[in-house]
Amino acid sequence: MRRKLSNIYRLGVKELWSLWRDPIMLILIVFTFTFAIYGSASSMPETLHNAPIAIVDEDNSPLSQRIVSAFYPPQFMAPVMIAPAKIDPGMDAGIYTFALHIPSGFQRDVLAGRHAEVQLNTDATRMTQAFSGSGYIQQIVLGEVDAFVNRYRGSSTLPVDLEVRARFNPTLDKSWFGSLSQIINQITMLSIILTGAALIREREHGTIEHLLVMPVTPAEIMLSKIWAMGLVVLVSSFLSLKIVVQGLLHVPVAGSLPLFFFGAALVLFATTSLGIFMATLSRNMPQFGMLVVLVLLPLQMLSGGNTPRESMPKFVQDVMLAAPTTHFVELGNAILFRGAGMSVVWPNLLAAAAIGAVFFAIALARFRKTISAMA
Repeated sequence: MRRKLSNIYRLGVKELWSLWRDPIMLILIVFTFTFAIYGSASSMPETLHNAPIAIVDEDNSPLSQRIVSAFYPPQFMAPVMIAPAKIDPGMDAGIYTFALHIPSGFQRDVLAGRHAEVQLNTDATRMTQAFSGSGYIQQIVLGEVDAFVNRYRGSSTLPVDLEVRARFNPTLDKSWFGSLSQIINQITMLSIILTGAALIREREHGTIEHLLVMPVTPAEIMLSKIWAMGLVVLVSSFLSLKIVVQGLLHVPVAGSLPLFFFGAALVLFATTSLGIFMATLSRNMPQFGMLVVLVLLPLQMLSGGNTPRESMPKFVQDVMLAAPTTHFVELGNAILFRGAGMSVVWPNLLAAAAIGAVFFAIALARFRKTISAMA
């Protein structure tokens, strides 16, 4: 046993030195856990952010001024007051996403109870902002008109008052969710790529033949790659969480980081085994890259990180229980967002360990078959 552990350790150190001499992989690691996370978190399009808006105020009344003052950051940039003739040129040039036209006599018609209209021009090429921003503007205009009219006509107070409290993200800051979700996604992606690339690199450089004549077993070779690449991913994700997420983005982490990275280590056992299995199916790096795309897309899109699992078909929910990323997303969200402890996430930890054992056994069987064919 001592000799086996020594072989696993020394082979793992060899993997670390090989990775250190691969500048492309080093750049990928740095980019994945720095610029990719920061960019994704700070530019997520789910909510409206600093949308440029222009307003044509031909009424110049207290009501129109009230509407103009209702648009402010961070949802909208400060409104630009323009003439009607500048609406089309500004929209054509992409200067404004929205142009709101308040006609003359708008306040008079509203107070008289007559039909009043405002025109909203939207640049629909900016799909996300156009869709959500049009709804925001409609709510803002109707809300300001309603509040203004009630001052003159009076209104009956409803007996029910709805008070909204957002838990775990009280400011509804998109970067809080985006950065932590990207950490989870990048751990999965990079662990698969690094372990698969390590095995293919051995094959391309001819060093796999050297291992075959050494007193090491396929299990020792696999375990060495798993612990070495898993360690690189864990250290990189920890530094990213501390420097990028908490340092640059100022995202609070509610739960225990040791518990989260313990769960990440269990998931890495499964994803690194999956990477080795995929590498045995590929003849070279281009084939491996295509296979990674086919596997990563469903793992990330159907695991619950981008879309709640409850909104998916029941069949997809059941099938994705066999994916380690599903349990990783659940335990990661529970720990990092809601501050959950072991009593909450132990089923996900147990499931990740079981899936990892199955993936390792399958990958080991395939790896042995591949080595036997090469011998």
